[in-house]
Amino acid sequence: MRYHLLGQTGLFVSEICLGTMTYGGNKGIWENIGNLQQDAVNEQMRFAVEAGINFIDTANVYSLGKSEILLGQSLKDLALPRSQLIIATKSTGSMDESPNGRGQSRHHIFNEVDASLRRLQLDYIDLYQVHGFDPLTPFEESLSALNDLVRSGKVRYIGLCNMAAWQVMKSLGVSERKGFAKFISVQAYYSIAGRDLEREVVPLLEDQKLGLMVWSPLAGGLLSGKYKDADDKGPSGARRATFDFPPVDKDRAFKCIDAMRPLAQQHQVSVAQIALAWILSKPFVSSVIIGAKSMDQLRDNIAATRVQLSADEIKLLDDVSQLAPEYPGWMLAFQGQARAKAPIKE
Repeated sequence: MRYHLLGQTGLFVSEICLGTMTYGGNKGIWENIGNLQQDAVNEQMRFAVEAGINFIDTANVYSLGKSEILLGQSLKDLALPRSQLIIATKSTGSMDESPNGRGQSRHHIFNEVDASLRRLQLDYIDLYQVHGFDPLTPFEESLSALNDLVRSGKVRYIGLCNMAAWQVMKSLGVSERKGFAKFISVQAYYSIAGRDLEREVVPLLEDQKLGLMVWSPLAGGLLSGKYKDADDKGPSGARRATFDFPPVDKDRAFKCIDAMRPLAQQHQVSVAQIALAWILSKPFVSSVIIGAKSMDQLRDNIAATRVQLSADEIKLLDDVSQLAPEYPGWMLAFQGQARAKAPIKE
């Protein structure tokens, strides 16, 4: 297990982050995503920490708080050293149907931080993330509230999820102007079958030195190697059979899978490990979040840290999964060719 600094901080996080969306199995989509209860959660937690994972990600909306409860109880049951673990959670999504039961108002953020701390049985949250963009609450209000939470000690760092590049940049500008604590990380969807993040967000991350936490690196299980083709519903209990998310161009995805299968055979590993190893090879990725319904899945995913792809293998996968050119990207590349070449001194 390798450890990376998270953004422009001195905080080291494991390259694999344990995701907890499969914990709880509450009604609605959550029972389709995962239904792990306390004993199974404890088993996963014990194995993950022993494997070197120090980074754990949850959210208040996961099974409407039950995931946080199970995680918090597991930390207590296993007597895990709190100071050695980086616990991340989030708010923004709907926790109830009241007018203020969602969003990023000061009212909602303060309420949800306290509720998460109670469920997790913790005194502080290492990384508190807004779980998306709230079009109704000004950044100034949300960032002021988050800044106060950092100053109070309830939260140590702040991050964001699922935002457009302009929204990320605007938030950083507001924090700079107001002297607020800044977002240090971005949590976003990224996979070999879904590289859209590279168009705008990745250049921003590299320029502003933000950490990237990748969610759904296997595209909701589609890249696990368990699907034969775009029409295959997968094995019994497969998540995509009942919850087909995130959206993926499946024809394109299976071109990637077809390229990964021979590599998996050569390395004597699963297709999933090749897909994860490709992401882990990217220098702008801080940590890859893995969530598992079973211990077999968890073991297999963590084992991807031992897969070392050669430069030629990475190029092969880069080429087969390359994004189609879009404006203004192709124009920027065309016009920037001359300036990209260093002057030659005679």
